[in-house]
Amino acid sequence: MSHSEILNIGIIGAGWWATSAHIPEILEHPHGQLVAVQCRTQQKADKVARDFKVEHAFTSVESLLALDGLDAVVIATTPNVHYVQAKAALEAGKHVLLEKPMTFTVAEARELCELADAKGVQLLISCPWHFTAHGIAAREMIHSGKLGDIRMMSILMTNPIDKLLTGVNTTPTHGMDNVYVEPNKGSYNDPEIAGGGQIYCQVSHAAAYITFLTGLRPTEVYSKFDYAGSPNDIYDALTITLDNGCLVSLASTGATPQDERNYEVRIYGTRGILLLELWKGTCEFIPFEGERERLPELDAEDIYPARCPARNLIDAALGLAPNGSSGRLGLASMEVIEAAMQSAHSGQAVHITQA
Repeated sequence: MSHSEILNIGIIGAGWWATSAHIPEILEHPHGQLVAVQCRTQQKADKVARDFKVEHAFTSVESLLALDGLDAVVIATTPNVHYVQAKAALEAGKHVLLEKPMTFTVAEARELCELADAKGVQLLISCPWHFTAHGIAAREMIHSGKLGDIRMMSILMTNPIDKLLTGVNTTPTHGMDNVYVEPNKGSYNDPEIAGGGQIYCQVSHAAAYITFLTGLRPTEVYSKFDYAGSPNDIYDALTITLDNGCLVSLASTGATPQDERNYEVRIYGTRGILLLELWKGTCEFIPFEGERERLPELDAEDIYPARCPARNLIDAALGLAPNGSSGRLGLASMEVIEAAMQSAHSGQAVHITQA
């Protein structure tokens, strides 16, 4: 495609996250044009359209998808409707940026990936961690063989969202001061809407990141959850086996003090260890032989590049850049989530069959 082309984009679910991250990026991108928004009520849709100077405001997803000249959509709704809305958009031949968790099931995620391939359109999962300079550098180190064979990983992911998961709060409190349109009550704490607690809301990030970094897929998951009296899991512990035999220990909780947030990834190879502290913006390679290599610390605004997924949607759809967070990563994440849910329920390890 010509670099002079413009991608006409619609937002499905123009709530707090879309108005905080996706819409500002689309409005500033030289090749993006926001032509329509959709919300649950016409009042909210009209407000977003008016404030961001968007021509069309809908309550109906079908009406938005039928808009002449629409090229792509961002789906930032609750997880329970991701599959139906993404399928409709892909069937209509639209490029899709889909919030995580991708779907409720592996079968749904796989179907969306196959549909995107069949239609020849881009399907992206909104995982900002896939766009940090450190994450990209770490992936290059791993794929170049600098770490040798990857034998073990440990991941610790904690963040202060337990009040969302338990329903005490209905609005995000983890650093977002500009909640423009409040989430629907139950968006985070109702399993019928959110799928689950920490496993769907946050472990979905880490599970996708494993495959993003290594290119490896999960083959077995054993997990235990602590619900702490909530309808949702608050404390999650997973042991994951990857398809090369690599062992992954993943621990995650949403119950931390407001200013205490961690996302640590340690990758153990036969030639060295890679240490990433994502919320601190640090990355260090420690070889068995030779000097340590520490990458420059990231600036605060680059630690969690929330606007990058929308930017990449435009660039990938127009052929300006590769897809940096493909639907296949969302599928790998769903394989871990679904197996972890089954394992926590049964008390047994769950084997993952790759289609």
